[in-house]
Order: sequence, then structure tokens, then C-alpha cells
Amino acid sequence: MCGITGWVSYDRDLRSEAAALDAMTATMACRGPDDRGTWAEGPAALGHRRLAVIDLPGGRQPMTAGTPNGAVALVYSGETYNFTELRAELTGRGHRFTTGSDTEVVLRGYLEWGDAVAERLNGMYAFAVWDGRHDKLVMIRDRMGIKPFCYYPTPDGVLFGSEPKAILANPLARARVGLDGLRELFTMVKTPGHAVWEGMREVEPGTVVTVDRSGLATRTYWRLETRPHPDDRDTTVATVRTLLEDIVRRQLVADVPRCTLLSGGLDSSAMTALAARQLAEHGEKVRSFAVDFAGQTDHFVADDLRGTPDTPFVHDVARLARTDHQDIVLDAHTLADPAVREKVIRARDLPMAFGDMDASLYLLFRAVRDQSTVALSGESADEVFGGYRHFFDEDARRAGTFPWLVRHGRDFGDDNDVLRADLAKALDVEAYVADGHRAAVAAIDRLDGESDFEYRMRRICHLHLTRFVRALLDRKDRMSMAVGLEVRVPFCDHRLVEYVYNTPWSLKSFDGREKSLLREAVADVIPKSVHDRAKSPYPSTQDPLYARALQEHAKDLLARPSHPVFDLVDREKVDRAAHRETAPVSTQGARRGLERTLDLAVWLDLYRPELSLG
Repeated sequence: MCGITGWVSYDRDLRSEAAALDAMTATMACRGPDDRGTWAEGPAALGHRRLAVIDLPGGRQPMTAGTPNGAVALVYSGETYNFTELRAELTGRGHRFTTGSDTEVVLRGYLEWGDAVAERLNGMYAFAVWDGRHDKLVMIRDRMGIKPFCYYPTPDGVLFGSEPKAILANPLARARVGLDGLRELFTMVKTPGHAVWEGMREVEPGTVVTVDRSGLATRTYWRLETRPHPDDRDTTVATVRTLLEDIVRRQLVADVPRCTLLSGGLDSSAMTALAARQLAEHGEKVRSFAVDFAGQTDHFVADDLRGTPDTPFVHDVARLARTDHQDIVLDAHTLADPAVREKVIRARDLPMAFGDMDASLYLLFRAVRDQSTVALSGESADEVFGGYRHFFDEDARRAGTFPWLVRHGRDFGDDNDVLRADLAKALDVEAYVADGHRAAVAAIDRLDGESDFEYRMRRICHLHLTRFVRALLDRKDRMSMAVGLEVRVPFCDHRLVEYVYNTPWSLKSFDGREKSLLREAVADVIPKSVHDRAKSPYPSTQDPLYARALQEHAKDLLARPSHPVFDLVDREKVDRAAHRETAPVSTQGARRGLERTLDLAVWLDLYRPELSLG
């Protein structure tokens, strides 16, 4: 796992632009605390920050290979989990390796197969190859979009980076956000390719972007396809288990300390239990970590979202799997700390208003990083197996919009209620979401003979795997890499995604509950308490001290009436929320207006974006 950046300019020799390249590379220091490297030749310049995970001394980057017709140079972020098999195949084809890293396997794979190497990789990756033989840049992103990758076309080439901050460090890039960018911020839908900042794009998941002197071209090498599912229930359950065993085994490979993130839900418990069994074969124990809030278990109040606290279930799993477990307990003061909010916004480059859930994730990862470099997460199982409540909500199923928005509005109200009325009218988020939904469903193929109900559920699954999950994966990546922690996501293995996506809904929910296939596939390795537990979202603090802290921070902001945040949010609404009795703003939904306002204010202070609101 690393940070990559670069610049291609066909009208200049970038060897004279070392200062700009260094500035771009420096923004990625948190992603790669172990090493730094740059490379420039003619119109191309590449920068890299390394988090050493495999072959610690041998995987330095940028990595180059000389050819009779020019150098080929690579900057690579991520992990290729089948690099051992690919290395053997390439060796058989005459390639010689000087390191044990997966980076060199990808470089040699490109020399052998060109950009078709992407179709052979199993993993999470974002990498760029400067091919001096043809004076072209090739940018490739993994199938599910686990690793971020942005680019910014220029008149004579392109800028690119793992994160927008790397691109914005170049003087050619403008830190400008227009109405469409704000619409992305104020919806819970991630439009493919959209990067919020004007002029900037994302390399879409499963895509190759090539830049040469004639311009820019894209090629999709993977998409979620509709296929028949011939297997019965027993075969399907067995196949899921076999895939999970193989995926976890591959993703445990590392030359640094590993651990698991354990929430006490089905997903993380399954992954932790399988990892514990596999490591036990080698006499090792899994280290597991969970986030908790001071006093939350003892004073927990059930609500419509969360019926039980996580910690008792976490401990059940830790006992059964015999993990070396640690709870990371956070207090309200730390969660609301403005310094933490600033680190979260800087990590994400954007004010996403996840509130204490972003802060706690960042703080969890920071604590884990003190003891481990690689962590396995249960992220994305809900999207793959159908775990959210709105999968079973008839209103959400039949809604002509993204189904999660139906439940979200019911649980939290209008996220944008705090915005100024004139801005809300100009944004017209409802129309933007409707346009995005129409474009999304148009790309979903229907199986011959598929019933209306099964096709409706296929659409819901597809939307989660191509829209919703990408926002969560970006959050996970940014929060973890902000502290130099590599988080792997076994449930995003494309083989599992493809197989389960094409499993009919009647099989995904054969026992009338969420994630039936996953629950059955791991029933023998998880505690009964977890097996029987209903889905519970990522935890959020219930401590009223957190809400009071938000109010105090909002009052400090209100004391600065000229702050540019009040060009976006309604000052009177913020004032009412800041002075309201604490109880009404103690719940997660009621706090969102304050959290959004404070996030926007920090973002405006840090990035000073040029806002185009006309």
C-alpha cells in the first residue's frame, strides 16, 4: 500500500520540474511513511511514497525496466494477491526477477501483456506505467475501486495521484468546485468518474486510462455482468465458504504484523474466525481490534438503527477464535476534538459529514497502527450479500431512486436542511439524484426469464456494488492511509462479488434474513450469539457530551459571522441547533446539521476552494 503521483507534459522536459514533483509526492507522505522515490525522463515524471508490506528491502519505487526502445517505469499502490502464481508464469516465459515484491510482478506482467495485465490481477491496486517505448502513460485501477486514483487532464498531458491533494499541489491544477461538485458532496451517491474538484476525474474501477500525444482514451476491462446461476443452495453455500477460505489465506500474506478489525457483526466475525483458524495451523494467533465508546455498553439505549451494543458480541468472537484482542475505547472529548476533525477532512480532501463515525474510524486506525501495519476488514459484505435493512423494506425496494436514500431520509431526516435556501434551490439535489439513478439502472442487464421481483432485487444489489460501496471503500482507504495502515477487504474479491451477485435473491435470503448465504457458510466458526444477531450499522456514540461539544464548537464558529461557510449554510439554523437543549441533538440524526457545518468550515479553511455557485 502506497501513494502514487505523477505528471506527463509533452511540451516540456520534466526533469527541470523537480520542485513541483517533490511537492506532489510530499502530499502522499502519510500513505507511505517508509520510503520516498521520484523518477523523471523527458515528458514524464513519477513520484511514490511507500508503505512497505511485502519484500521490505526490495520493493522500492518508482520501479523501472530498461528495453532497447526506451524505459518502462511503474508507480504502484495496493496488493496483488496472486503475485506468486503470476511470478511463476512470467518466469516460465523468460522473465528474471531481482526482488520478491508484487510490484515487480506487475511491472514484468505489463512488459509481457501490456495493459491486459489488469485482467490477470487479483487484488486491490492503482498503478501508472510510463511506457517510454511509445511515449504513453497507462493508468489502471482495480475492479471494485478499492484503491483511489484521480487524474487531471492538462492542455499537453495529465496530472495524476492517489488522492486529489497530490494533484492540487501542482500549480497547473485549480482548487475549484462547482455546483455538480457540491451536489456530489450533498448526496449519498458516488457518481462513477466524478472527483468533485472541477477538471479532475477518477479512473473508474475496472478501467484503463491511456494518455499519449494524441490525447486520452479509456478501456473497461471489467464490469459486473449478469449471468445464470446454476448451483443449488448447498452448492452455493459450499462455494462461498471455499472462496472465503482462499481469499482470507491470500490476504493474510504480509511481511509485517497483521490483525483484523472486529465489530461483533457477522461480516467481521466471519473474517476473523477464518483468519484465526488459518493462522492457528502455523501456531499463530490473530490480533483483533474493536472500537468502543466510554460507558456505551453499560448505558446503551436501543433505537431503530442499533438494537444492541457491539462489545459483548466482539468479546464472544474473541473468546471463541482465541484472538489476542484489544478494545480501543474513545471518549466524547477526543471524538469532538477540532484537531481530529481537521485530520479527517485533510485525509478525505472533502467534507463528507460522517461526523463521529469518521472520527472514531480515524482514531481506531491510529491506535491499531501502533501495533500493526496490515488489517483485514469486513467492509462490503453488506453490499455483496444483501445485509442492509432497505434490502427488505418494500418502500425502498419499489422506490424510483437509490434504495438507501429512502431509509436514510426516514432515519436521519434531510441531510441538506442546514443549507441556505438559495443554494439548495440552485443545487436541486433531487433532480441530480434522479438523473444519476436513471443512468445507473440503464447499465444493468436482465437475465432471460428473470421475474420482475428478482430483477428488482438484482438492480438493488447492482446499485450497491457500483455506487454505494465505492463511497465506503474510499472512506476506509482515506482514514486508514492517513495513519499509514493498510486495510484489506476480503469481501471485495472480484470472484466472490461475481458469484454472489448472480445468486438469485431467493438464495441470498433463503431463511428470510439478511446475508443468509454468508451466515450459513460460516455457521461452524462463529458464536451462536453472532449467528443470531440482527444487522447493526457501524457504531456511533450516544454520549450527550459529544453533542454538547459540537454545540460549543458551532458557537465559536457563529462568533465569526464573516466565515465563508455561511455562504453555504443557513446561519439561523446553525444558531438554533447550537443553542437547543442538548437532548434533541444527542442522537446521530439530529447532530448531522452541526457536523456538516463544522466539516464544511474546516474544509474551507484548509483548502480555500474557489466555489462556483452560479
